[in-house]
Amino acid sequence: MQDFVSDFIAYLSVERGLARNTLESYGRDLRQYQDYLLAQKTPQLQAVSRDTIVGYLLYLQEQGKATATIARRLAALKAFYQYLVRERLLQDDPTRNLESPKLERRLPRVLTVAEVEEILRQPDPAQPSGLRDRAMLELLYATGIRVSELVSLNLGDVNLEQGYLRCLGKGSKERLVPIGSFALRSLETYLSQARPRLLRDPREQCLFVNHHGHRLTRQGFWKIVKRYAQEAQIERSITPHTLRHSFATHLLENGADLRSVQELLGHADISTTQIYTHLTQARLKEVYARAHPRA
Repeated sequence: MQDFVSDFIAYLSVERGLARNTLESYGRDLRQYQDYLLAQKTPQLQAVSRDTIVGYLLYLQEQGKATATIARRLAALKAFYQYLVRERLLQDDPTRNLESPKLERRLPRVLTVAEVEEILRQPDPAQPSGLRDRAMLELLYATGIRVSELVSLNLGDVNLEQGYLRCLGKGSKERLVPIGSFALRSLETYLSQARPRLLRDPREQCLFVNHHGHRLTRQGFWKIVKRYAQEAQIERSITPHTLRHSFATHLLENGADLRSVQELLGHADISTTQIYTHLTQARLKEVYARAHPRA
């Protein structure tokens, strides 16, 4: 099975152009499935039946895995077996007609505008790292890009004169995103005053660098966001994705249309963006309940 999984991951990379994080997720899910088969003494893929797959899903449920995790694992198995059948490595697909568990759509956590502004006030402008952090936070909130897209930016991806950036989203799809005036000013300050002091190699092309002069990682930026949220005395858990959620919600609350927000976020399907309309409706109900005398 190991060889089949490797070939499948190569197919997803070359033929479908999936992002590295997605490929790693597929590989991780399939390796865990392989471990389950070995534990069940079913090492041959030809011996896997529909009952085997159902047993695996029940095993995940017994392990306390979230519904979303089980649905993702099944999606990986479906894609894997469809590939094997298409390549004539297997005759039958044991996942055929298996339905994914219904997901409860949880509303994403968002910050208020005041909370965002409080976080943005935390970086120390006297330090190069503070100017960098302020620029990253401003850019993330101004554009709504994913944190993986943020840390992947190179100098050539940002056009300061025209006020936009170019990023590669999921499936290596390129999109242009406008940058707001506050983020532009923070970015210009970082590039002129902080980045040269953080750099070790002047040939380095990545936009945001760490204290070693190399590209800042997702994990590194996650720690930065967590620290500033604590300093801003925001008690609930905050991640870089919270700023993306806040970006979308604040746009819709101020009259942006759903299609435009979909384009800015890089969502392939508008149904993914629609969850933010549920969030704004929930907020309207809260405001109504607090403000109307006969609510």
